[in-house]
Amino acid sequence: MNVYLKIHIRDDFETIACCDEELLDQVFKEGNLKIEISNQFFGGRLINLEEAISILQNASFFNIVGEKIINEAIKFKILTKEGVRFINGIPMALKMMF
Repeated sequence: MNVYLKIHIRDDFETIACCDEELLDQVFKEGNLKIEISNQFFGGRLINLEEAISILQNASFFNIVGEKIINEAIKFKILTKEGVRFINGIPMALKMMF
């Protein structure tokens, strides 16, 4: 299984954007909530789940979207089930450590 992963650097802070491969370039809406899984933000390298988890384990900031990456992140204790939100059935999670 593959995911897209892109590292954004701004003011010495890295934010990891990661999404399941099939979600790239899609938009999901539910009520007044919306998530756009744009190629510009998420479309980095296409890598396997294991490599993505290795990168996310050391991340202070991330934005992840999709069942595959979310389930692996929970499995490896990068986040808890309580930290997952859904928009139109699509799971997403954010991490911000200051």
